[in-house]
Amino acid sequence: MTRKKVKLAYIPDDSARKATFKKRKRGILKKVNELSILCGIEACAIISNPFESEEAEVWPDPERAREVIEKYSNSSVIDESKNMNQESFMLQRIAKAKELLKKKRKENREKEMLLSMYKYMKSDQELPDNMTVADLKQLDNLIDQSMKDIEIKMVLEDDDE
Repeated sequence: MTRKKVKLAYIPDDSARKATFKKRKRGILKKVNELSILCGIEACAIISNPFESEEAEVWPDPERAREVIEKYSNSSVIDESKNMNQESFMLQRIAKAKELLKKKRKENREKEMLLSMYKYMKSDQELPDNMTVADLKQLDNLIDQSMKDIEIKMVLEDDDE
């Protein structure tokens, strides 16, 4: 028998909310204990109880929880230079994406120029007037490179014969 999906919303009935709190608290503490045992890590849990005025429940005990928190606090200060926060991670991702975009734009531009070259070589049309000096230089370089590639292929074919 499967459980039905729980609707995540505030429970308005006080007694039902208290019962749910107790069950869920036990489950969370059990999970933290299992995580600690199975993975061999130091873990702690601090759960405040809104229904009783007593202090928050601390697992496994307040002293060991304090040790875990202090260890984490000290290590995060020491390893801050090694750790990457969300902002620096996103900045790195953005920089990589910009670099990739720049590379793809360059490749697309070269392919456009190559297509233009083939198009104008095939027909007797003149180059369009809207081409800039940079476009013409790039087209010239592309033609030179294509000519070198053709010469290399011709030399290789002559060597094969």
